[in-house]
Amino acid sequence: MPDRYITVSTKVRKELEEEARRLGVNISEVLRRALEEEVKKRRLEELRKKIEELAPVLERIRIEDIVKSIREDREAR
Repeated sequence: MPDRYITVSTKVRKELEEEARRLGVNISEVLRRALEEEVKKRRLEELRKKIEELAPVLERIRIEDIVKSIREDREAR
């Protein structure tokens, strides 16, 4: 499925917009990139928190048990 886009608008000081245009800043691209980076940053933070929550449970699982389970699963195929 192709990417679908929507229009998002924001207000900035008129002087800032004029200066950005004068300098040849692609405002849409800058805002799009900034939003993508912020979303990426927050996703990573969300994952970090989930990992911290799961750490106590994961610490109780022995590597040997994981290896044994994988081997048994492979042999059952």
